[in-house]
Amino acid sequence: MTEQNAAAEAAAEQQSTPEKGAGRSGLSRRGMLGLAGAAVGAGVVGFGAGAAVGHAVASSATGATYPFYGANQAGIVTPVQDRLHFAAFDVAQSLDRAGLIELLQDWTVAAARMTQGRPAGKYGPASGPVDAPPDDTGEALDLPPGGLTLTFGFGPTLFTAADGTDRFGLAGKRPAALVDLPRFPGDALLDTLTGGDLCVQACSEDPQVAVHAIRNLSRIAFGRAAIRWSQLGFGRTSSTSRSQTTARNLFGFKDGTANIKAEDPKVVDAQVWADAADGAAWMHGGSYLVARKIRMVIETWDRQQLGEQERIIGRDKGEGAPLSGGTEFSDPNFLALSPTGGTKIDPDAHVRLAHPTMNDGAQLLRRGYNFVDGNDELGRLNAGLFFIAFQRDPRKQFIPIQNRLARNDAMNEYVKHVGSAVFAVPPGAREGSYVGAGLFA
Repeated sequence: MTEQNAAAEAAAEQQSTPEKGAGRSGLSRRGMLGLAGAAVGAGVVGFGAGAAVGHAVASSATGATYPFYGANQAGIVTPVQDRLHFAAFDVAQSLDRAGLIELLQDWTVAAARMTQGRPAGKYGPASGPVDAPPDDTGEALDLPPGGLTLTFGFGPTLFTAADGTDRFGLAGKRPAALVDLPRFPGDALLDTLTGGDLCVQACSEDPQVAVHAIRNLSRIAFGRAAIRWSQLGFGRTSSTSRSQTTARNLFGFKDGTANIKAEDPKVVDAQVWADAADGAAWMHGGSYLVARKIRMVIETWDRQQLGEQERIIGRDKGEGAPLSGGTEFSDPNFLALSPTGGTKIDPDAHVRLAHPTMNDGAQLLRRGYNFVDGNDELGRLNAGLFFIAFQRDPRKQFIPIQNRLARNDAMNEYVKHVGSAVFAVPPGAREGSYVGAGLFA
């Protein structure tokens, strides 16, 4: 599909009569929900160059929609949804530059539709030619949009393959900030959980909506790209808006208290959004995504004393306040002395080592999720944190922070990093264009 064709189809769809693909009745699933009398919900957040702005939405909380087109991609400063399906893709060896562009165009059209609660294709799962497969798989047919966001990224191997070849003529446009992550002390990475040419982050309040999105993007990519690895997540472990409460991770502690919030546009601009002045003009308004699959040694942690758990984290388990005193959002005082000797917050406590004051002011916008992938051969839970962080430059943010944590964090006894990837997340697409168009200009 050419860019012009994609724009023409999008325009035609906007002017079309009620969605055929929503079912035999000819009503869209949002229309059916409206007729069913869904309750009116509150507004959600849309996106601009700096931060989130108010955006009116219809129906109920699960009927929320976020705009797909805009200066920045949704799913970054968007209030973190409760469910995740993350997928890394490898591009087929047979695909050329034109084929890659066509894939991104096709993904853009489908993503723009699905994020607004519409089927992935113009016919949908229950209409269209009976002698051809449906252009939507159908498991989200009767569900509201669920606040779905789809965020796309480009891995280092899209620019230069592992064997050094420049498959798509993109090597010269690889941003300097898109570095291969080093192997950190203690890493136990599995090849089956690392890397990828492309990534898609699907976040939603409904797990089936997120899975539906990745399933359909994978279906659309058939013969052109295939999933290398993927991860389901539940129970967000951070918040990106002050309208959200702080969630807890599987260690039972509040996580992401000091996370970057959308309501702080100056911090977002400085720490999250890439700038043309950084050296890659096509990345202006984009960001860099680091994903790490971190397995928690749940059984060992669960046998640890409460006081020791709190010492390792540097916060109390109930309120989430720093051990130096105050409430959850009080600034930690790393110099506060303990009556029993030393400081109230230990030098190797996680909250201290991760704090911006210990990392030259570097911050990360985190969008992590809990995961439970069954159990291992010894009957232990295969569970932990799927860490996702957005930033302006991994060389100045994630890499130095993780180096400090990997060497000194008291929590290292209870976690094992088994998956890792980094992606350049381009700016948002404009209507009539496609995600990543600037890279191919």
